[in-house]
Amino acid sequence: MKKKDIKILLVDDEPDILEIVGYNLTTEGYQVITAENGLQAVKKAKKEKPQLIILDVMMPEMDGIEACEQIRKIDSLNNTIITFLTARGEDYSQVAGFDAGADDYITKPIKPKVLVSKVKALLRRFKEVDGNENILKIGSLVINREEYKIELKGKEIILPRKEFELLSLLASKPGKVFKREDILDKVWGNEVVVGGRTIDVHIRKLREKIGDDYFKTVKGVGYKFVD
Repeated sequence: MKKKDIKILLVDDEPDILEIVGYNLTTEGYQVITAENGLQAVKKAKKEKPQLIILDVMMPEMDGIEACEQIRKIDSLNNTIITFLTARGEDYSQVAGFDAGADDYITKPIKPKVLVSKVKALLRRFKEVDGNENILKIGSLVINREEYKIELKGKEIILPRKEFELLSLLASKPGKVFKREDILDKVWGNEVVVGGRTIDVHIRKLREKIGDDYFKTVKGVGYKFVD
């Protein structure tokens, strides 16, 4: 997808933020739509169907947490990436954002160039590789979901089924924070009840086999894949 076709919905009640961030994203070539509160955000998200929503938390009318929850209920926006942009850096605020369905969290103030770089990283997950949804390529890592095998720098690595499924899940959306309960549900499902410690063990094994830099722990929430 070309930049000119990518829509970004920027939501903040501070005019300066809308102007500065909007200008930098527009200059970069993206289509930028703005909203000043959560109610406007939900309405414009339904109408415009953006690929990315940058959402402030503390706003009048409807705050960002509630807006995120509402947007996540809209089927046509299932694949839309939502990241919070806020001055609030407390752990509880971040956890609340992830619980509402956010994919990431950006603390302001943030330099425009850094924000643009972050936006590019978030949008990478929309790229289709080889036109085949069963094959993921992230740098030198290739994941073949159909054949249950991976290659790293041209070398094939054999993974047990659960490690493969965990890697495949995290790598399906680089940068997205997957909560522990979601990982348990999607990888282990209705199997014998396992605890969070099981996830930690599998992540440790993946770090040993694939590389520590690919995985990041988000304290109190879960894990994400770093491309």
